[in-house]
Amino acid sequence: MDSRTHDMRNGFPAGGPSGRRALATEAVHAGREDLVALGLHAPPLDLSTTYPCPDSRGEAARLDAFAADGAELVGPPVYGRLGNPTVARFETALARLEGTESAVAFASGMAALSAVLLARGALGLRHVVAVRPLYGCSDHLLTAGLLGSEVTWTDPAGIEEALRPDTGLVMVESPANPTLAEVDLRAVAHACGSIPLLVDNTFATPVLQRPVEQGARLVLHSATKYLGGHGDVMGGVVACDEELARRLRQVRFATGGVLHPLAGYLLLRGLATLPVRVRAASATAAELARRLAADPRIVRVHYPRVGGAMVAFEIHGDPHAVIAGVRVITPAVSLGSVDTLIQHPASISHRIVDAEDRRGAGVSDRLLRLSVGLEDAEDLWADLERALGAEQGGGDRRREEMAGR
Repeated sequence: MDSRTHDMRNGFPAGGPSGRRALATEAVHAGREDLVALGLHAPPLDLSTTYPCPDSRGEAARLDAFAADGAELVGPPVYGRLGNPTVARFETALARLEGTESAVAFASGMAALSAVLLARGALGLRHVVAVRPLYGCSDHLLTAGLLGSEVTWTDPAGIEEALRPDTGLVMVESPANPTLAEVDLRAVAHACGSIPLLVDNTFATPVLQRPVEQGARLVLHSATKYLGGHGDVMGGVVACDEELARRLRQVRFATGGVLHPLAGYLLLRGLATLPVRVRAASATAAELARRLAADPRIVRVHYPRVGGAMVAFEIHGDPHAVIAGVRVITPAVSLGSVDTLIQHPASISHRIVDAEDRRGAGVSDRLLRLSVGLEDAEDLWADLERALGAEQGGGDRRREEMAGR
């Protein structure tokens, strides 16, 4: 993947004669280019919920303009639900990293996905074509039709045939949660035709892939994960073109799913180290995947071609015993933190998905999902060895039983 990105927003200067800057440079500087002129080094944190404005006629005109087209307000802020300067810096930076015109931040990844569904549904385009697996709550939101949407589940080869006149969105996740299955994004985008393709890029991050370069129009992140990176901030964001961003801003204003300024501040800070964190954790994950694949206690290892810090593996024994047996690794839901996390998707992240649908998407009851952090690889492997060791006898017995059948 080309590690350089186009400078696309707000007229900030780009780097080098080609007008392109390396991803690592963008991660550090995007959204901060005006700080020197302001006499600041660290980005300011603006916690205001409202802003004084003596020109009420002018403010009314700006609100009318926002209501008409959802464009970002020109001039000083008005109210926290319309926008916040600190959050805007994070949006600018994330759009730069994903190579899109705009980005719109929300209180969580699910709030971000909900806004997309509401924005498309408001145009009468309530039908969604989606490929499993998706994150469990994304699957549930689509299947339950909680926002008035209707979903057709298909495999990538069936996308074009599943499209209807009222299809407003095609959604895929690649690498997918939790099996790390990948799809050919360029082929999927071609099959979508004029229908916007939304790619959940939470696992890969723009460090490993930028879906818009392969034809996607919307890129979804649970910013809680790698973008924040420290397990202490919750947020979501959609990177997209400005036309779609305007609709999302209107939905965000109407529904109130705004990102708190402190979260925006922490997410902007998290982006600065994103390339370093993802690459370091990915190297450890690849090594752990290699060792797990050679271990007789493991049935199958899932590790994506694009790489990354996520590993999924199925075991012969009891996955719950492994969860209970780790000591260095944290047994917890979520992912993308500096510490390594392990969880049992069938019990937690994908519990809300119907069991038959869950298994049909490859989420078996013996599957464990490992989010590799920044610890030493040898310490992590020693911890897995201990946790798996309690299952070795059980695994041997099961293999003997199977051989005797």
